[in-house]
Amino acid sequence: MPHRLTLTLSPKEAADTAYYTAQAARRIGIAETDVALVRVVGRSIDARQRLPKVNLTLEVYADHEPAPAPVHFDYPSVCGRTEVIIVGSGPAGLFAALRLIELGYRPIILERGREVSPRKRDIARINRGQEIDPDSNYAFGEGGAGTFSDGKLFTRSKKRGDYRKALETLVFHGATPEILYEAHPHIGTDKLPRVIANIRRTILAAGGDIRFETRATGLSMRGGRLTGVRAGDTLYEGAAVVLATGHSARDIYEMLHREGVRLEAKPFAMGVRIEHPQALIDSIQYHSPARGEYLPAAAYSLVSQERGRGVYSFCMCPGGFIVPAMTDAGQSVVNGMSPSGRNSVFANSGLVTEVRLSDVEHLRAGWGELAGLRFQQEFEAEARRHGADGQVAPAQRVADFVAGRPSADLPRTSYIPGIVPSRLDRWMPPFIAEALRAGIATFGRKMRGFLTNEAIVVGVESRTSTPVRIPRSGETLMHPEVEGLFPAGEGAGYAGGIVSAALDGERIAEAVVRYLKR
Repeated sequence: MPHRLTLTLSPKEAADTAYYTAQAARRIGIAETDVALVRVVGRSIDARQRLPKVNLTLEVYADHEPAPAPVHFDYPSVCGRTEVIIVGSGPAGLFAALRLIELGYRPIILERGREVSPRKRDIARINRGQEIDPDSNYAFGEGGAGTFSDGKLFTRSKKRGDYRKALETLVFHGATPEILYEAHPHIGTDKLPRVIANIRRTILAAGGDIRFETRATGLSMRGGRLTGVRAGDTLYEGAAVVLATGHSARDIYEMLHREGVRLEAKPFAMGVRIEHPQALIDSIQYHSPARGEYLPAAAYSLVSQERGRGVYSFCMCPGGFIVPAMTDAGQSVVNGMSPSGRNSVFANSGLVTEVRLSDVEHLRAGWGELAGLRFQQEFEAEARRHGADGQVAPAQRVADFVAGRPSADLPRTSYIPGIVPSRLDRWMPPFIAEALRAGIATFGRKMRGFLTNEAIVVGVESRTSTPVRIPRSGETLMHPEVEGLFPAGEGAGYAGGIVSAALDGERIAEAVVRYLKR
């Protein structure tokens, strides 16, 4: 058995393999020359003191101990096997497909958007302020919204499935092994598209099928059981349907509503994206004017209660960029991403507050369970009215936003389409503006320097989660009223990020197999 130990080191020492190998050998009482392999299995930064430390957890293999075998996945051929329709190729859909293949079933994925390579060109046009393809953008296309929005892999939902296996699956398909041991693993938006493309190749090589530019428009029922999905004039039939369409597929909620499929309204969150100079966040978190060459771009996670309403940071992107995440020209929606090196001079994060069912009660008469969806649409449209042509977004300096005064000008931003001064504090729904202003003031007391006019808020961060849940039975994970329909992932209201959606997709695939074998 290997020896496992944790060393507390300086950032420079933790970056020096020879140094920590020697320290590990000394700690376990063997000669350095007898060490066959040192494997990092955990790494986290403790910046609570003035001098940050790195906690490095190692597995040390001596000469007589066998090294660990590399993880390998065997995906058998499923040609000619029972077919299952999966709508959506985000993490939930892709991992559902991989698990179905492992269990001997043939997945047929219907994806409204394009493969990652042509999708990159569609996104480049959005960044240049050109047209928005409603089916191929930052939200829709191969890999889903996560493909071009950072690749953070941290989740609190590890009990829902095999978290380690999900990370190993990503490494098997090209992600760097560091994600297996970092405290907050991250692939990077520059590397994740290649991983997604490799997963596609695995599915196709095993005999699965992926139909791109195929938007689901209806359901096919027979004898009270769901038998397939319509995409325009084409019917795709399967033994079951996994619905994994993501939180921005509003047309899917509307289609389900028309088809009489029961939906449920749920609380969600909306707000802004806040951006600081990365050097400022580094100085606050690391207690030093400069972080040096051995520490990564600093991150933060903030939460407060303001008059009983939660305010929190979301999807924090150190060394990152703000990106245009709208799916329609009539919206202003932003998100954040970081490349693998996290080497931008900016740090951004969603800063949101909860939206309760009571906040949208005035829309229920006309919209029913889709009232939250309508409220979300109105928020995005209002932001668009206060922006400018070509995806230019409304923005305000942070101290001005909190104080309720206009910003005469704005600092540099990572947001490529550009920003224009706007009184976000005036045109937002009052409960959102008031909660955010109070939250920022609280965060400014926790992190001295956070509340500053060097930073900006950009509108709007509206798609942290779906305002609609597609219900499913706790026992079968199938819709309680539509036999054969298995809602999955973020769009169904059961996940919140790449890994939690992937775990939910695997769990749903296993539920589908139990259903088909009963």
